[in-house]
Amino acid sequence: MQRATRRQLFGVALFGGVVLAAALLASPNTALARLHALAARPLLFAPALLAAYLCRPLVAWPISALSVLLGFLYGPVAIPVALAGAVVTCTPAYLLARRTGDRGLFGRAGDSGRQFFAATGDVRGLVGLRLMPLPPDPVSYGAGLSGLSPGRFALGTALGELPWAVTAVLLGASLETLTVDGVGAGLPLVVGLAALAVLVLGGPLYRRWRERRGSPVE
Repeated sequence: MQRATRRQLFGVALFGGVVLAAALLASPNTALARLHALAARPLLFAPALLAAYLCRPLVAWPISALSVLLGFLYGPVAIPVALAGAVVTCTPAYLLARRTGDRGLFGRAGDSGRQFFAATGDVRGLVGLRLMPLPPDPVSYGAGLSGLSPGRFALGTALGELPWAVTAVLLGASLETLTVDGVGAGLPLVVGLAALAVLVLGGPLYRRWRERRGSPVE
């Protein structure tokens, strides 16, 4: 157990260092400008976009940066592509967690996650977490530790990321110059989706709380 914990701590420290260094050295505007330059060459743009989605967790960019690019290039018709990209870019952390296992350092986190999803349901719980303004990769990692199946992970991620993808694509479509500086969902949307997340998760979590207290659930 101690050896597993030490390995996991080393892995977390190494991965965190790589992400921090990449985030400091990589500029999303520069990357988006290079992707933009490839837009007229679909055979190059498609694999480059896929690579950007797969590598995004390593540079700690928000998913919305790529959704804004798609909206800028193609307008609202890019919403399905942006949504598919959101699912793809959330998957590496999920798969890494499933390979890491839930022993050692992550054992308690995995147990807590399983209890959470047992109370809310796998898809409903993940939708609620995705609707909240939380970093996407820790949510994905937690879902992997909790043992969510790939199908339920993909469905919950797609439903929860849909409002964010739609908003980012529409924002990109409204831009005259491609940039992600100062581009955000806006406080009203963030508050509204957080409130929706509370509605999605509140009932099941309240029932589980009442059951644990031994109170009858009405």
